[in-house]
Amino acid sequence: MAEHNYKFNVTMTCGGCSGAVERVLKKLDGVKSYDVSLDTQTANIVTEENLEYATVLEKIKKTGKKVNSGEADGVEQPV
Repeated sequence: MAEHNYKFNVTMTCGGCSGAVERVLKKLDGVKSYDVSLDTQTANIVTEENLEYATVLEKIKKTGKKVNSGEADGVEQPV
């Protein structure tokens, strides 16, 4: 089965911010793995083939964090 690699640049100011992003990713069906880094302000997510970029973006935005940029499989995507 194919998978997608999504990368988001998210404004996070503290451990609580990165924790909020991690919590929504943990609950999202189709997420195989993720790495949320407060230091680099990024969230790297590996998903199953059927999980859309827009769905992951929407979940991250629901945390109230600002998403500055996003990539799907190395290609810039609108946020």
